[in-house]
Amino acid sequence: MTKTTFYYALLLALCQASVSAAWVTVANTNANLSSYNKQAQSSETTLYAQDRRHFVTSSLSIIGSCALTGTTLLTPLPSHAATSPQQQKDKDNIVKGYNRLQYLLDNWVDKTTVCKIGQETTFGDKCERTPVVVMEYLGFKSTSDPLFKADTAMLRLKDLVPSDREVDFYDAVDAFAQNAEEASSMAFVSSWGEANPGGGKDRVALFIERAKNNVIASRDALKTIIDILDLKA
Repeated sequence: MTKTTFYYALLLALCQASVSAAWVTVANTNANLSSYNKQAQSSETTLYAQDRRHFVTSSLSIIGSCALTGTTLLTPLPSHAATSPQQQKDKDNIVKGYNRLQYLLDNWVDKTTVCKIGQETTFGDKCERTPVVVMEYLGFKSTSDPLFKADTAMLRLKDLVPSDREVDFYDAVDAFAQNAEEASSMAFVSSWGEANPGGGKDRVALFIERAKNNVIASRDALKTIIDILDLKA
């Protein structure tokens, strides 16, 4: 149960208590009036009856308003009604980031291969493999990238998460943050893979494979978040 649902339920309980108290008061008023009518027949009785009718009418009005308020508050609002401009931007960026990671994985070899024109690499080749581009796709290169500080953007959407998916949501946010950071680290280390002592193409290939696994895990975490928030990828 979310805090919002708890407070709404508490309000409804208070309303129900008020309804019960009001009806008890009405019943007591009726009993008192009946006893009073037996004891006297005068203009005061008429005035008392008028006061009683006014009280009953007012009580019923309060009861109706209270019940209506509780029912309205407990009625779930459409998800779009609670979405702020910032939240909409965060949603769009999550979907864009997911699609970019999918594109990177679909074109992994091409995107992780760099060919230098007019210049040879360490081992005389003009093309070499490097996962450095991974940092760009995961939002570590530019503040304008869809996944820049993506975990922070995801947490801004926590109020839109159904109560029964909160655990899955936070697990997915943690999984993305962890794997994105590891992929970025592998990409950075790989840039020195051939130059370091004992380095070589096999070491670069190892870093590339590790980075790819992290990118896959990051994409899957984003897909989970997209499903939880009911977004269209």
